[in-house]
Amino acid sequence: MFTRKRLIAYVALLLAFSLFAWWAWSNLSSAFVDLTERQARSTTAAIVSNAPADPQEMAAWPKHHSDGDTQIALYDDFPGYGDAPLHAGTDALASYLNDPANKGTVDQGVESAMYEEVFQVPGRVTLDGRAHMVFFHPVFDEETREVRGVGVAAADFSRGAEYLHLMGLVFIAAVVVFAFVAGVLKFVRDAITGFAVVGMFVIVGVFVAYPLFEAARLTFMYNGEFSLDTWRGVLASKQYMAALKRSLYLGVLTASISTVIGYLFAFALSRTNVPWKRFFAAMATLPVISPPFTLTLSIILLFGRNGLVSKQLLGLDFDVYGLTGLVLAQVIGMFPIAFMTLSGVLAAIDSTMEEAALNLSASRFTTFTTITLPLSLPGILSAWLLVFVNSLADFANPLILGGNYYVLSVEAYNEAMGMNRMDWGAALSFLLLMPTITAFFIQRYWISRRSFVTVTGKPSGRLIELVGRGGKAGLVSVMAAISIFIVLLYATVVAGCFVRNWGIDYSFSTENIVEAVQRGWDSITATVTLAAAATPVAGLLAMIAALLLARKRFPLKRLLEILIMTPFALPGTLLGIAFVMAFNKPPLLLVGTGLIIVINFVVREFPVGMEGGIASLKQIDPSIEEAAMNLGADTSVVFKDMVLPLIRPAFISALSYTFVRSMTAVSAVIFLISARWQLLTMQIYNFSENTRFGLASVLSTILIIIVFFVFWLMRRLLRSSEHLDKTITSN
Repeated sequence: MFTRKRLIAYVALLLAFSLFAWWAWSNLSSAFVDLTERQARSTTAAIVSNAPADPQEMAAWPKHHSDGDTQIALYDDFPGYGDAPLHAGTDALASYLNDPANKGTVDQGVESAMYEEVFQVPGRVTLDGRAHMVFFHPVFDEETREVRGVGVAAADFSRGAEYLHLMGLVFIAAVVVFAFVAGVLKFVRDAITGFAVVGMFVIVGVFVAYPLFEAARLTFMYNGEFSLDTWRGVLASKQYMAALKRSLYLGVLTASISTVIGYLFAFALSRTNVPWKRFFAAMATLPVISPPFTLTLSIILLFGRNGLVSKQLLGLDFDVYGLTGLVLAQVIGMFPIAFMTLSGVLAAIDSTMEEAALNLSASRFTTFTTITLPLSLPGILSAWLLVFVNSLADFANPLILGGNYYVLSVEAYNEAMGMNRMDWGAALSFLLLMPTITAFFIQRYWISRRSFVTVTGKPSGRLIELVGRGGKAGLVSVMAAISIFIVLLYATVVAGCFVRNWGIDYSFSTENIVEAVQRGWDSITATVTLAAAATPVAGLLAMIAALLLARKRFPLKRLLEILIMTPFALPGTLLGIAFVMAFNKPPLLLVGTGLIIVINFVVREFPVGMEGGIASLKQIDPSIEEAAMNLGADTSVVFKDMVLPLIRPAFISALSYTFVRSMTAVSAVIFLISARWQLLTMQIYNFSENTRFGLASVLSTILIIIVFFVFWLMRRLLRSSEHLDKTITSN
């Protein structure tokens, strides 16, 4: 498709369009300037014509008629062409008229006015940092109709200059778009795929690469010049190095405990016949789809300084704030990540090797430790890494439960928002990213050096239990204890809605419900609106990206995948700071609007949906799509009528995930909220900080109800597939 003839035709076409665009811009801008100058000339002439004849009134009149758009000055005589007495309404205009460098222009204007001509100063004159059009008008005597003075009027042209600049950007954008469209049509065989690829690159370029570049650049700049002072200060600070160590220690503890619990649940539910599987599966996924402050709030209500269990029931002087509370909150909130990762891994392990080991008289424990556990190591490492990354990036729990245990994510927030040092906040966030990247590469390197393949033919449809009756009883006991604790946490939040003042007065009351709904209604509607706006956009982008990456070949494919997945791996504080730095200035002045929050939701969450879409597409034979295209269907028809219906479960999962995560977002959007768009999670945080736990409980319960309803609705749209189910038997 890329030939010399096509290239010459493309260049000629692009040159012709560029010349036409330049001609159109030149004519339109000239017409706009002419119209603006005529209007300004007419307006200033009308103002000057009303100048008083009395010299005493003339001295004060220009000040009264000078405002932000027009500045007035008067010469009431003509001795010496420009040396006449001057009465100026503003200091800026007086300085311009009295500047010796402008004497020739001023004399020319005064002389023209003497001969009853209006004179306009060529070009634009800068007054008070803004562009102005300056006119010299003759001032006539009302009786004799002779010129008795000169009026000077400076009309503000700054808005016109901005309009011309915007018009220029529009025409440049038109040339760029034309170049892109013409290039795709000329050189790409599948034009729709070409448009989709370039469009995806534009999206991630503008909303991922550009913000991160701005955030990184910020850390190397000081007073507009390159400097390493920020990084020297951060790396030399004992406070921040200690916070980094605390973050790592918390991450290791949380990841290790969560992975153990997640493996326990996953193994019991996927490879044994334990009772109440649906209940345990629900308990193992419940925390991951609930608001981040819910579990934290429950822990405070139960085990805080005035907690129901710690203070009221046990009479202990127990302080849950700090490392203990953080580990508890993070483990309960994040072990579902490990559970969901490990469930698929354990279910996919072929049981043939386990069955062979048992047939060779190996014990159940030996079979588990030598076959099942080693084969699930990739999943264990992946689960550990995911929890570790989430723990490091966690912002909500340390913000409320941290106490004196300061972690780096909160320190970054305090620097950026509390101290107004965005460069330090960005540097701390980048510093937080280093352990994540290191752990990722270590995990990838370790897995790449080993083989874990077990399915080389048709896998067995039968699983053999590796635990006896006593082992199953132990598994059920542990899962039941954890599940009951989770239920207790959620029940505590609901109970907090009906308590007058938790920790002091436990009498029944509905006052909190009324007050919370009244004060939080705007936050509820804003959160639902923004989440609902982001959901379909993220879902469609996820499926389009999945189709491109799983089915199409194009240059820089790996780069596109990395850019799409980058926001998922970034700490929320870094992404929030990056968005503030990138979109708080023209041409994309978005900070303070609801659109910037929606974009943040989409960019942050659609990579997960894309991964689900890719996984689904890998299970679908590409020959189905190829057959449709051979019969004349283009890419858009194949995607809409064949691919999307086949990956419908992944699409709906992407929608539900985006909505849930958008409703419960904290870390990145805390930098982007405004008075108009106050999110529900931040309202809950504010109530918790002010110890209004009853109001926080009400809003948390409302958020849980909304999230669960949408999640249930999305799940109802899915039809469970039973063709992969396996039968579990005892040996």
